[in-house]
Amino acid sequence: MNGLINYVSCGVLWLCLVVKAPDLLRHRRDPYLGAICAVLGLAGLCFLLGAPPTVGAVNRLSGVPNLAAPLTYAAITGYCAASQVLIVRWRGGPRVDGTVRRWTLAYAAVVLGIGVLFALGDAPVERRTDLDTYYATTPFIAQMIVLYLVAHLTAVTVTTFSALRWARQVRGGLRAGLTLLGAGALCGAGYSTAKLVAVGARWSGRDWSALGTTVSPAAAGLGALLTVVGVLVPLVVPRVTEWRRAGRTYARLGPLERVLDDLLTRRALRLPRPRFASPATRLMWRQTSIHNALGHLDAYLDRDLYDRTRAGVLAATDDPERAEAAAWAAVITEAVRREAAPARAVAAAAGGGSPPGASPGASPGASPGSPAGPPLGPAPGPAALGRIADVLAVAPPEPALAAVPSGTTTAGTA
Repeated sequence: MNGLINYVSCGVLWLCLVVKAPDLLRHRRDPYLGAICAVLGLAGLCFLLGAPPTVGAVNRLSGVPNLAAPLTYAAITGYCAASQVLIVRWRGGPRVDGTVRRWTLAYAAVVLGIGVLFALGDAPVERRTDLDTYYATTPFIAQMIVLYLVAHLTAVTVTTFSALRWARQVRGGLRAGLTLLGAGALCGAGYSTAKLVAVGARWSGRDWSALGTTVSPAAAGLGALLTVVGVLVPLVVPRVTEWRRAGRTYARLGPLERVLDDLLTRRALRLPRPRFASPATRLMWRQTSIHNALGHLDAYLDRDLYDRTRAGVLAATDDPERAEAAAWAAVITEAVRREAAPARAVAAAAGGGSPPGASPGASPGASPGSPAGPPLGPAPGPAALGRIADVLAVAPPEPALAAVPSGTTTAGTA
């Protein structure tokens, strides 16, 4: 056997560990992150040590036949303990530290027992894939095999029931993660059960070693895959949800940014567009650009136009939020036109014509005039910006201030 499946599984697990390692370095005292990294690291180590080429290399380099066996068993035992500790940390509670301490001490004793029994036993013939059944009747070695298998079966059974029982009490990504973790532990139970059955068959004089060499590795691989996915799902789902929300908000603000695009470009108010950035970063970039533009337009915002538009839409729809959004859409669009009027006038004068929107007979350099009424209050917040963009997306304002959705009135606008 070339151990390809083992090495691929180990690589995937350790790749996940590398992804989580920076978080662990930043939060060294976070026991939850420590448990996650321990599960990933030990699961990968189990596959690495269990690969037949690795077994042969360890035995050859150490000069001790079958030394790889107790090392692999110790790694499996450590993985079992880490999985149970993860469940305990995940769930929390007032007695978490005490429970973790008991599990850790119990499985440390199992690892010590594995080492002592291997040292007392005699296993001179190297067995890379079927050591469990080959030495099932050898004193001390048989006890070592049963010890690690029973410890493994106990841990995965407790993990299965704990994860699935808790999964019924929660929702969302946590429920999916717990369900997968419980399913992975159940597959792990299949691993140790198959090996125990093969060992028991050996005790009765039958040769069922295929259970330990084919069924058990398949169950272990599937269990490790489900466990890793179950561990990562609760970590990934909130981030993916946040990215989806940020992406939708980014797209939603597009109509508002397009209204402000000329101003942002002409006044160099837009920050450089981030490349290869997350949706949250792109959203922040767009929001910053919009706020920069609104800050520049502050002196051009017309309070009278705002009040008239808001009153008209509110009377027609009885929706305060829609009325406020329509009023802001109107004053922002008009402010953009007012702010751009001098530049257009200069451009028209250079071309010998009248600026767009200028009154007949007006001088090319005429000021657009000051907005009427007192200044408006603070700039709209993120939620209000989205509603303003919705108004602009449904009924983009005309240059003559028609910034209200169709079917509403704009009493007093002229």
